[in-house]
Amino acid sequence: MINEQIRDKEVRVIGPEGEQVGIMTSRDAMNLAREKNLDLVKISPKANPPVCRIVDYGKLKYEQARKEKEARKKQKVINVKEVRLSPNIEQNDINTKVKQAIKFIQNGDKVKVSVRFRGRELAHTSVGREILQKFAQQLSDIADIEKPAKMEGRFMVMFLTQKK
Repeated sequence: MINEQIRDKEVRVIGPEGEQVGIMTSRDAMNLAREKNLDLVKISPKANPPVCRIVDYGKLKYEQARKEKEARKKQKVINVKEVRLSPNIEQNDINTKVKQAIKFIQNGDKVKVSVRFRGRELAHTSVGREILQKFAQQLSDIADIEKPAKMEGRFMVMFLTQKK
């Protein structure tokens, strides 16, 4: 809330340089802010009495936007890439998928390895678990298992992440 939007009877006022001005009526605080050609901004509405600050509102908004932008720059986005296998996959195909997963992990992404069961293959989920264990073993030098193999509907899923 800024300027006339502040409807409280009394507010604690902080000056433009961060010094405590004191507790006064919101009308007096508004007049003080106008004298300095600045805005009265409510910072802490839940305090008793509410805390208001005399600042240039446009400059305050700009500073907040800049800080948020800096925080977003420093964030690291981790994508989840998926590698799909089937219970009757051949060794050469597994090797190809392992190379693909190595690329993903080296780029800093998580890898979701899934085995899809179709029809009667659902009766042999142990085969899928073995395939996932072999897959994880081939990647054991660069990746750790974040979530072990688990059935989710017709898929058995395992998550791998880069070793710390």
